[in-house]
Parts: sequence; C-alpha cells; structure tokens
Amino acid sequence: MTTSTPNPVAERISDMLAQHDIVLFMKGVPAAPQCGFSQAVVQVMNQLGVGYATFNVLADAEIREGIKAYSNWPTIPQLYVKGEFIGGCDIVREMFASGELQQLLADLGLG
Repeated sequence: MTTSTPNPVAERISDMLAQHDIVLFMKGVPAAPQCGFSQAVVQVMNQLGVGYATFNVLADAEIREGIKAYSNWPTIPQLYVKGEFIGGCDIVREMFASGELQQLLADLGLG
C-alpha cells in the first residue's frame, strides 16, 4: 500500500484559493507590479472593478515554484476564480477583450 506524501506548498495554495473568490498570483503587488505581464493583469482587474486578493510570488520562492506545478502552467501571473485556474496574462487579456471574463464573473455573482 502506498501513500502520497502531503505537499505543504499545494496545501497553502489551496487554502489561499479557498479563502478568496479571486486570487492573482503575481510578481510584485498591485501598486507596484514587478513585471509587465503582472501589470497588464492588474490593469484588467482594476478595469473590472472587482475585489481580488493577490500573492507576491517574489516574496516566497516555494509558492513561486509551487504555483507552476499546482496549475501545470509555466508562467506567472496566474489568475484563479472560485479556485479554478483561469490563465495567465494573454488568456486574461483575451477573455477581457472578448467579454468572456466579465461574463464568467457575472455568472458566478462576482462582477
């Protein structure tokens, strides 16, 4: 019988996602993004006018690497809504431009 070893980093990420409806894992903070991709997603979120939590992956190397494994997505930023991975910068911008992101948030009672 094999048992899997608990992954404390994945548990921390799951806890963060459970505590907030919308979470953005980014480089830096919304007032001072540390990369252009993070800045672009912050701009989209600000245009949406919805509340969201952020996590600065530059402040925690375990989460910075762990979030990539958690989502199976190699880049940051990463946006989650109701615990579901939405995408990175390009996907978020495309969904916003098409109205798909606004509709998703409205359908979930968040927008």
